[in-house]
Amino acid sequence: MHGTRQGTRHRMYAAHEALDLSIVVPIYNELENIDIFHASLLPVLEGLGCDWEIIYVDDGSRDGSSAKLRLLEQTDERVHVIAFRRNFGQTAALSAGIKASRGDVIITLDGDCQNDPRDIPRLLDKLEEGYDLVSGWRKKRQDGRLLRTIPSKIANRLISRVTAVPLHDYGCTLKAYRREVLEEIELYGEMHRFIPAYAAMVGAAIAELPVDHHPRLRGKSKYGLSRIFRVLLDLLTVKFLTTYATKPLYLFGRFALWIFALAGLLALTMVVQRVATGFFFVNSPLLTVTAMLMVIGSQTILMGLLAELGMRTYHESQQKSTYIIRSDAPSRRAARATEYASPLPPAVIIEEPLEPDSLLEEVS
Repeated sequence: MHGTRQGTRHRMYAAHEALDLSIVVPIYNELENIDIFHASLLPVLEGLGCDWEIIYVDDGSRDGSSAKLRLLEQTDERVHVIAFRRNFGQTAALSAGIKASRGDVIITLDGDCQNDPRDIPRLLDKLEEGYDLVSGWRKKRQDGRLLRTIPSKIANRLISRVTAVPLHDYGCTLKAYRREVLEEIELYGEMHRFIPAYAAMVGAAIAELPVDHHPRLRGKSKYGLSRIFRVLLDLLTVKFLTTYATKPLYLFGRFALWIFALAGLLALTMVVQRVATGFFFVNSPLLTVTAMLMVIGSQTILMGLLAELGMRTYHESQQKSTYIIRSDAPSRRAARATEYASPLPPAVIIEEPLEPDSLLEEVS
């Protein structure tokens, strides 16, 4: 029944008219931060001059966060809450919020007061330059160096190298997306940090912008070194999907080619031994190894053919195309700004973060 109600909520939001901007905020045991975060977010959104909504996704909180979010929803019709029955993880929370959103542009950020809502206008300005995704970069990260910052830098370099999408900070939740990009991406497991790689796969133009990052003053971090192993496994999945999703036989065929080459080399070695020394290769273990390699190579080819069949069944059964058509239509926010703006010289976009201020000082 819970799944039915959640699906109904998603359809209810989608049935309403589209908006300019949706803010998606995953929440997990952040009771102490919700009021402060919401109070810092509202003035930023009200100053944008566009239609917007905030979607809070309660990821199974057990500290009273859900009740606090429901109060915000009751006092402001622009605030919506999706509540999970248990903790499903940040990827599921972001996916639910994105599916329930109505904005032409979707911005995601954490609700722990470490991301600064005042960076939102800068992300939107960068997006209007023609990008499909603008990713935040916590250039001056305010986290523990040994357990958070150093492992994050290593992971970001590895991900950038494997996916060929060079970003300094894949883990920053503060990102701005055009809706048409996210509509082509399905999120599973803990894949939210790899959204830029998936977006690049569908041809999205990606930019990175330095943003402010505040130290966590309340609550506990939900991340640790245990996620490193999961990230490595997810990275293997992303590499396969971004490179071989529509042509898996190329991957399996490459492995099979090397296996067959090794089997051929061993067979040649046995022939040389027979000619040079008269050694009867039937008694050689190389014969058994060569036969095994031939079988393994053949099975690898068959696995590639099965993967090709599965890929074609997936695309054809769901009527999914293997290509994406770019939409050049301007967003409602950009069209409105063009319509009502007086002729002015081009603005200079400064891509450096604002001086860090305490969110408490800003709210007070």
